[in-house]
Amino acid sequence: MPVPLPIEGYAPIGNGRSTALVDLHGAISWLCLPEFDSPAVFASLLGDRRHGYWSLAPTSTQPLPVTRRAYRSGGLVLDQVWELPEGALQVTEFMPTSGAERPAQVIRIARCLRGRMSVTSRIVVAPGYGRSHATLHEVTNPDGVRRFAAEHEGAALWLDGPDHRPRRRGAAVAETVLTAGQEAAYALTWQEPDAPVPLVPDTGQALAATLRAWADWSANVTYTGCYRDAVLDSVAVLGSLVHRPTGAVIAAPTTSLPEEIGGERNWDYRYPWLRDSALTLRELVRAGRFLEQARAWRTWLVDTIGDPITARIMYRLDGSTELTETVLDHLPGYQGSRPVRIGNGAAGQLQLDVFGYVADALLTAEDAGLEPDPAADALLLGLAEVVVATAHKPDRGIWEIRGPERHFTHSKIMAWVAIDRTVRLLERRPDHERATLTRLRAAAALFHTTVLARGYDEERNTFTQSYGSRELDASLLLLPQTGFLPPDDKRVVGTIEAVQRELATYDGLVLRYRTHQDADANVDGLAGEEGAFFACSFWLVTALALVGRTDEACERMDALLALRNDVGILAEEYDPSAGRQLGNTPQGLSHLALVNAAVALGVPSVPVLPRPRTGAVASL
Repeated sequence: MPVPLPIEGYAPIGNGRSTALVDLHGAISWLCLPEFDSPAVFASLLGDRRHGYWSLAPTSTQPLPVTRRAYRSGGLVLDQVWELPEGALQVTEFMPTSGAERPAQVIRIARCLRGRMSVTSRIVVAPGYGRSHATLHEVTNPDGVRRFAAEHEGAALWLDGPDHRPRRRGAAVAETVLTAGQEAAYALTWQEPDAPVPLVPDTGQALAATLRAWADWSANVTYTGCYRDAVLDSVAVLGSLVHRPTGAVIAAPTTSLPEEIGGERNWDYRYPWLRDSALTLRELVRAGRFLEQARAWRTWLVDTIGDPITARIMYRLDGSTELTETVLDHLPGYQGSRPVRIGNGAAGQLQLDVFGYVADALLTAEDAGLEPDPAADALLLGLAEVVVATAHKPDRGIWEIRGPERHFTHSKIMAWVAIDRTVRLLERRPDHERATLTRLRAAAALFHTTVLARGYDEERNTFTQSYGSRELDASLLLLPQTGFLPPDDKRVVGTIEAVQRELATYDGLVLRYRTHQDADANVDGLAGEEGAFFACSFWLVTALALVGRTDEACERMDALLALRNDVGILAEEYDPSAGRQLGNTPQGLSHLALVNAAVALGVPSVPVLPRPRTGAVASL
């Protein structure tokens, strides 16, 4: 069986309900249907071809790499081109995006650009993450159109296009010869149980509608800085992670792509984390006119959380909380990286930073023009009260550690942010109870004082990972964005410089924290190491920009952008020694951090977030 390509060899196409990963040989090796968090029907990314895939490429005895590939401007419509002696073939790949009610669908259009090309479509449908095979069988419509369908547990996949014939090991194959100017279109459509049979799609019309939808999305970007092209690419990725039916935002569309090849740091990211969702909406709003998406997310947030006391850090797309972490033993994992996990055991953790991000995103959206909402105000106030009641406790922090809970400094700072932003937003409401705001200001002031006393190492002039620890954490690079202290405060500058000294790799990438040097450093309770985090590395760019070191920030920004794959995609991490991406892809946190850095570089030496102006907090 062929070895999976490097993670950067995959390019996503998506429709706001699911994402397919297409590799450099023309194979879709990951696709969950009908939703991001549904079981995969193509899972060869985490196994081999028997676990499901769909290849569409020039006919050959061996996989042929594409000559070039690129997205159509402003979206995730992918063109892959093979230039061969006998001719040239272009395959256009996309998932139609128009309408939340549209069935989940993948369309692939093969077009001969010159010469004469033989094209082979080979598909293995393997529902349940490759646990079983669903054989395609021929169905003829009353009007004589021949179609192919594969059924599983009441649902069906319909394949339209050239005739596919059964082959060994559950595969169905179609071979088509095209000459210059000719094309063949293929469509794979999901049918829900008991739903009407989907119509044969008009692929040309679907392509035009999808291109218009992506053009409308990218037209919302108002950022005009020197990194506009990179911002447009990342905003398209973020748009593909926004669940169109609900407004929820997932962290990434894949599971168990490893943070260390062959290691155990493999997690399922196909869910809406409140933190990642809030950060995504915040950066979309800062980069352009995305108030409609902010409004939809706010509605999902209010409906999903309900009672603030029962709020969790993540949910499923439908708002449910069943995220039990299980292992898929039948899958060998990406390049032997096991276990392969679905669900996420971090769902029940206490992570105190989360509600700070939520409050900040809601305030940012309102500052950008989103109208107030009484239900959101009530939720925000309730979450602030939860923070006040729990912020004295140790937690698992932004990195969702699986070791012992600690008093993470970043968590405490974000607890302060949660209260500060809530107070600032509710101050705008003339009918709000003043006594409540006064009490919250006092609580924020106490958190502020405590962080300065217990989270700051005066001798080394740096904030530390947790109270009483000498370790550092890249999340501290977010400090100048929070308004907790002015960006030019010596303690902020000292923290940035300490992280550069102790957590930056030889080429300037940034580790989250040390994972293996000694027992105290390895807070996450896991074996092995991990790569440098793209998000942390972009946070360093933003921090440098905010403290006025613009030339250095731009230099680092350019170096980071060069590490994207050939179509501008970032996974979660990067291995500097091997020169390859690691972790789930495309990773929303990486792309939103890129946007954050680009916006910061547009306004150097100015805090991204306003400084506090409430009572005792402002005087500290």
